[in-house]
Amino acid sequence: MTRQEIRCAWSETNSLMRDYHDTEWGKPEKDSRMLWETLMLEGFQAGLSWEIILRKREAFREAFAMFDPLLVAKFGEEDIARLMNNAGIVRSRAKIEATIKGAQIFCNMQASGEDFADYCWSFTEGRALQCNEGPLAKEISEKISKDLKGRGFKFVGPTIVYAWMQAIGIINDHTDACFRQSEIQQLAVNK
Repeated sequence: MTRQEIRCAWSETNSLMRDYHDTEWGKPEKDSRMLWETLMLEGFQAGLSWEIILRKREAFREAFAMFDPLLVAKFGEEDIARLMNNAGIVRSRAKIEATIKGAQIFCNMQASGEDFADYCWSFTEGRALQCNEGPLAKEISEKISKDLKGRGFKFVGPTIVYAWMQAIGIINDHTDACFRQSEIQQLAVNK
């Protein structure tokens, strides 16, 4: 088996997870809206598997106006009722309300001149951590979690934040043997 064929073990369960691993997971993301979308989806994943969220991701995007924070921030009771009746998404009122509140916080940050991407990456001074920096990443996930909670975000505990950091490339947690590890490391250097 060549290095090209070796992946992180979690991704070998099915083609959906393999494709996500090979094309998205760990790739340094600098788009504010996409960073927020991923954080909100990680919150929906709490207590579930990421595979469930991936299977429902397009339905989530449709239900939440393509995760446009300006639109989601205006969602009201009618929207919550609509979302609670949408079998295509995870129907948790608390998580739906947390996403709406998260959009409002995102918009308030942007309105005050605080770019969400700059905020997210400020905890590592714009640098992607590597898998051998796991203890530092854990410490940073706790710091980000505390800060997000202080701003009013929900479903942003340290475990969720760590998974989000992995997903959006703040930490490159591909195993050393995985073919994506060095690719992601190179992307982080070139950003």
